[in-house]
Amino acid sequence: MPPKAKFTKEEIVKAALDLVRTEGQEALTARALGERLGSSARPVFTVFQSMEEVQQEVVAAARRLYAQYVEQGLCQTEMPAFKGAGMQYIRFAIQEPKLFRLLFMAEYPQKPGVQEVLPVIEEHYSQILQSVQSCHSLEAPAAEWLYRHLWVYTHGIAVLCATKMCRFSAEEIGRMLTEVCIAMLKEAREKETGDKGAGNREAMLSEAREQETSTKDAGNREAMLKKAGDKKARNKEND
Repeated sequence: MPPKAKFTKEEIVKAALDLVRTEGQEALTARALGERLGSSARPVFTVFQSMEEVQQEVVAAARRLYAQYVEQGLCQTEMPAFKGAGMQYIRFAIQEPKLFRLLFMAEYPQKPGVQEVLPVIEEHYSQILQSVQSCHSLEAPAAEWLYRHLWVYTHGIAVLCATKMCRFSAEEIGRMLTEVCIAMLKEAREKETGDKGAGNREAMLSEAREQETSTKDAGNREAMLKKAGDKKARNKEND
């Protein structure tokens, strides 16, 4: 008969999350977790098979906490939803720097490209992208381009805050996000218009080529008919 668990799974995960929040991911060891629980490490392994399982649960718990921040930002009424999400992303980095590092500053086994990274790390990707698209009346490619550039800028501010390299007020953060959004939005619209213009130019060139080919074919047919008529006339004269 297996030994009775001294602590529940939820109690162990909460203690592990609190440990990471204050000491960082590197501090999460079986011994440290046991001490946090006021026990030895043994009760941890009556619930979990390994510390890797504990670490996975901590990441999941950290993501749930982060999701609360983002959802609060998406519900903002005094600013666009995607800006609210960006403000909350930075706020999470300020208030939970160790968890921010765990979720958004960890190395990945395979480095995703800049176009793939957001869907990988942001569970609210589709919702935020839809906000960008609907707020500025952009088509999907231009909205994705704008979202990526805004995230790179927002992530940079968040990293500065999480590592305590810089300190910003909420007003400064809001102003910076607005300024970069205005600049990037202008470029996104130009990019969208340019792509449409390029498509229109290509269509016009294709139509012109078709007309040119059609004209040449008509000219060739006319020449062939004329040649055939001249030959018929000469044959008639010879007869």
